[in-house]
Amino acid sequence: MTDDAPELRAADADRERVAEILRDALAEGRLDMAEFEERLEATYQARTYGELTPITRDLPAAGTSPAVSLTKPPVRDGSWGSRIVGGEGTSSWAVAIMSGFQRKGRWTVPRRFDSFAFWGGGEIDLREADFAAGEVVINCVAVMGGISVIVPPGVEVVMRGIGIMGGFDEREHDMSPDPGAPRVIVTGFAFWGGVEVAHKVTKAERQRLKEERRQEGLDRRSARHELHESRHEWHQQRREHREERRENRDRRRRGDH
Repeated sequence: MTDDAPELRAADADRERVAEILRDALAEGRLDMAEFEERLEATYQARTYGELTPITRDLPAAGTSPAVSLTKPPVRDGSWGSRIVGGEGTSSWAVAIMSGFQRKGRWTVPRRFDSFAFWGGGEIDLREADFAAGEVVINCVAVMGGISVIVPPGVEVVMRGIGIMGGFDEREHDMSPDPGAPRVIVTGFAFWGGVEVAHKVTKAERQRLKEERRQEGLDRRSARHELHESRHEWHQQRREHREERRENRDRRRRGDH
């Protein structure tokens, strides 16, 4: 098609090319169904290039997408590589003295994070965090207090701390590190207190797994119900068949007499 000769008659092939652009735009979410149907109708009613051209003037050609620059943070693709972002951490230390601290949600763990708790408690949650490097150190000192470090499944944890009249522990788990996952080294000591590392999924992931299990249960119940219905139908057919045979025998006997 050309804008130089809008009065020229359009061919069927021209209309089909426009329809293809519209189908791509619908699939990519550039048009909703109402807009698509309206433009498609106009396409097949068009007689000239001048009538066809405006229909796709605001859409990219079929099979292409324009370059787009976004200023918002990129969407996570689920891989560990997308979470090792380099640079500096969002926060490099935390202190709780007869109080508490939290580092959780979307934040960037620095190469070294220092924490201290005295008669208080702290929580360092890495489940939704990014990492400044593939290996980070979290130093925890707990005196008559406690610090909890929560890591997502798949992260390798190395414990290099000691407990003096206290505990410096990692909860048992049966998950092996994922390829490319960050390595978290937990150092420090606990005196009359405790430092604990736990592997947990996020609330959203836990809800997703719960929903999957619920759906699996529904599927199993549905399958059992279908099997029960199938067996019931089979038994019903057998009863009907036996009844039919019995009636046939009775008719033959009555006929004999």
